Amino acid sequence: MSKLYVYLQHVFEELEDVNEESVDEENESLSEDETIMENLTDWEWPWQYSFPPFFTLQPHAETKVRQITAWRNLVLEYHSHRKESILDIQESLRSPLFYNATINRKLDAEFVLLIMNDLTRTKHAAPCDKTKNRWEIYWHTLEEWASILCNYAINNGLTNNVCTLFELTQGDMVINEEFYGLNREVLIKALKVLESQGKCEVFGTEDDTGVKFY
Repeated sequence: MSKLYVYLQHVFEELEDVNEESVDEENESLSEDETIMENLTDWEWPWQYSFPPFFTLQPHAETKVRQITAWRNLVLEYHSHRKESILDIQESLRSPLFYNATINRKLDAEFVLLIMNDLTRTKHAAPCDKTKNRWEIYWHTLEEWASILCNYAINNGLTNNVCTLFELTQGDMVINEEFYGLNREVLIKALKVLESQGKCEVFGTEDDTGVKFY
């Protein structure tokens, strides 16, 4: 029995009536002009994205876990593809990530917050402030980013040398690296992980920050 069949079986067994009141009323104010149109021509959405119940939180415990896991993975893949490290919940509700205009389904803020909390559990996200509206997204955890940066420094002979944060994320030498264009705050947090391991030192001012790898 395929995993897809099992998943669908759980959905339809537990849902006698998927809320067929689509998001028409909620979306009256979301015209096509207002919806954030993004260039995703080279992006392939997972099959669940075209499955209407995917946008409704499932009541069956096991199915709900699978559903949130699928959303968690989608958020990470989407942000990795776009190399975006910040998610604003209110803005994201109009984004193709959480709003599939083709099937007229969208997530609400409460559902998105559940996904963000699950991402926090796996160390793939952190709120930017107490309002929990803006979030940092880590498609690599901070520990993973730290390891990637450390390996880059070692492999490129940067130990005992000083680099600026600009060189690490915008320099010509890192164009093909995963951390090219990485959000500054995420970069600093990853470097702080390395610093706590005695593998680098972060210094300087907010506007002129450097790092020395060991």
